[in-house]
Amino acid sequence: MTSSDTAHAAAEREHAEREREREREAIIAGRAYLGIELGSTRIKACLITGESAQVLAVGSHEWENRFVGRIWTYTLEDVWSGLQAAYADLARDAEQRHGVRPETFAAIGVSAMMHGYLALDGDGELLVPFRTWRNTTTGPAAAELTERLGVNIPLRWSVAHLYQAILDEEPHVPRVRHITSLAGYVHWKLTGRSVLGVGDASGVFPIDPVTKDYDSTLLGRFDELAGERVPGMKLRELLPDVLVAGSAAGELSPTGAALLDPTGGLRSGAALCPPEGDAGTGMVATCAVAPRTGNVSAGTSIFAMTVLESPLTRVHPELDVITTPVGDPVALVHCNNGASELAAWAGMFSRFADAMGQPADTDAVYEALFTEALAGEADAGGLLAYNYLAGEPIVGLQEGRPLFVRTPDSRFSLANVMRAQLYGVFGTLIIGMRVLADEGVALDRMFAHGGMFRTAGVAQRFLAGALDAPVTVGRSASEGGAWGIAVLASYLDAAPGLELDAYLRERIFRDAEFDTVEPDPDDAAGFAAFLHRYRAGIEVERAAAQAL
Repeated sequence: MTSSDTAHAAAEREHAEREREREREAIIAGRAYLGIELGSTRIKACLITGESAQVLAVGSHEWENRFVGRIWTYTLEDVWSGLQAAYADLARDAEQRHGVRPETFAAIGVSAMMHGYLALDGDGELLVPFRTWRNTTTGPAAAELTERLGVNIPLRWSVAHLYQAILDEEPHVPRVRHITSLAGYVHWKLTGRSVLGVGDASGVFPIDPVTKDYDSTLLGRFDELAGERVPGMKLRELLPDVLVAGSAAGELSPTGAALLDPTGGLRSGAALCPPEGDAGTGMVATCAVAPRTGNVSAGTSIFAMTVLESPLTRVHPELDVITTPVGDPVALVHCNNGASELAAWAGMFSRFADAMGQPADTDAVYEALFTEALAGEADAGGLLAYNYLAGEPIVGLQEGRPLFVRTPDSRFSLANVMRAQLYGVFGTLIIGMRVLADEGVALDRMFAHGGMFRTAGVAQRFLAGALDAPVTVGRSASEGGAWGIAVLASYLDAAPGLELDAYLRERIFRDAEFDTVEPDPDDAAGFAAFLHRYRAGIEVERAAAQAL
């Protein structure tokens, strides 16, 4: 090694040491930003710097929804024990990396899976178990609301759950005094303020793109409709206030600090940004909040969001309109079923490796299976995989039954099996995206994020073929919503003089590296053939749900 090489290495070590000390001081001084997201299978916490959103520490806790009384739910005990476990994990990570545990933050953001039904009485007590977005029991309500309001109201929206409870004459309805989302509930308990970020609110009730608030005309129509069964109900009085990104949304109360960190190590007083849904944090995490941009988020559910230049020409049952965190309209294709069935298959192969005496960690199993899928035939060899653990409204299914189907002449190999499983994750999504394409909606960029995109060049390539459009994956592909809501928390300090899109492009993603994959013509043709079989096989899925 030459003297110049030695000097260069020493300079790099000195720079790295200065960075570590700067990050440590930011945590000690409370200049870091905390993001927490309650996802379907994991509660994640992420601590970032304010300058470039570099990750300082992370924490997580695994949890699962429960199917009780034919309702998908999480208990509030699970919510708080999970939040505390994720925060404790983050605090430990910060101490291991930087030698210090955080005591306060510049700002905090809370995000969670959107939609569903959290109905509270006048004392703030839950009236019925939390009904998540995954439930598909609101068909009559969603259909009637869609007709009367003139906009698509999906089964998972909060207002559909409320109106279905009204139709079913559930005894708790007269006692409802407050309805919110999961993120809104946690934010309320941490701060005492009943608010929602506009993106999360757009999955509760339709938003007026001009006022960035609930659509007052549609609120009146709902009150007229509900008043026939519940005289005097005023929906607006039940809903949280709506805030756009960058708005002050309260401070962490002493009670809230104790809820998050029962050890007493966390001080109260940190600012909170508006609570957002996982759709909004997905847009932020992929720098896709401007018109003609879109993103795909793959987890327990999978959904695609496209920021619109102009309103859709008509109502489509496959599409609903939500908003960005600043209130711009977004066409959403939301599928209840995402990568959970794929994870089950990976778990089976992981156990096989253990049984063979060759144990492998989860990431290695996924990488091996995904890599094998690249060797599969473009149409998956005639195999079909349905990931329907729950009902899937886009294809008209109230309940799901995971299926793997082949004909006698299908080419049954590991490569084709895994390609079919990956294609199956995208199948219902692409049915919805075809509707959007028929509307003439144009896209300049489609970003993708979620754990399944961590294995480079596989899921991203197959999605590009399925969409027949370029797909981009960035540095935050696997960090997801916890990082995204931490960024929205940091935006509190920049919002007065900078729009969110500019903040993301000019500061957060200024030096970010992106990998873009163009669609392979063979993949596009192969997926089109797979999707043709997939549509036809929906009747097999329907029969399975009826028979089993």
